[in-house]
Amino acid sequence: MVLSRWEPFREIETIQRQMNRLLDQIAGPTEPGEIISDRLTFVPPAEIEETSDDVKLWMEIPGIDPKNLDIKVATDTVSVTGERKSEVREEERRGMRRSEFRYGRFQRVIPLPSRIQNDKVQADFSNGVLCLTMPKAEEEKTRVVTINLSGQEQKGQISGG
Repeated sequence: MVLSRWEPFREIETIQRQMNRLLDQIAGPTEPGEIISDRLTFVPPAEIEETSDDVKLWMEIPGIDPKNLDIKVATDTVSVTGERKSEVREEERRGMRRSEFRYGRFQRVIPLPSRIQNDKVQADFSNGVLCLTMPKAEEEKTRVVTINLSGQEQKGQISGG
């Protein structure tokens, strides 16, 4: 029997790709001059990593001015809101144009795996990638869980500190 590591974000990514394909099928073919992305919204992909000291979140947001992002960090969630606008002007929409870019207003609320110190978050935005480095709350760094086993027929009990 082969054991494989469970990677929930990979499964979420697979579901997101399948949903995108489904929405593309539902949207159907476009009329000449119609922009397919007018009917579908932009959802930036995210990546998260937890270390012993901090939680890092990366989000791909190409084509957005950092001034147009609203980032709110609570102790257990991150919310990123913004809008990716099409730069095509109405007078330029003559003839055939096809775009697979996604435009529109978006909001991602991402739950964090550990509580963080939201007043000490560092942000960097370069090459269209937002990176948030969020130090863990001190109680998360020093948290120890004790498991008590008393007898063979009882299940282990977890008590946290």
